[in-house]
Amino acid sequence: MEKVQVQAEDRNAWVFGFTPQAEIWNGRLAMIGFLAVILTEALSSEGVLHFWGLL
Repeated sequence: MEKVQVQAEDRNAWVFGFTPQAEIWNGRLAMIGFLAVILTEALSSEGVLHFWGLL
């Protein structure tokens, strides 16, 4: 019998297009952005739009 090797995809690879890797990176960056908004509001005692002077 012949052994078949299956090449596993690197889930952390930076791949462009609609791929599972792109969706994983999209989720990670969204979590970082959400955390940045929460920290900005908590540390400055005002909303992000007020912090940036947009309101």
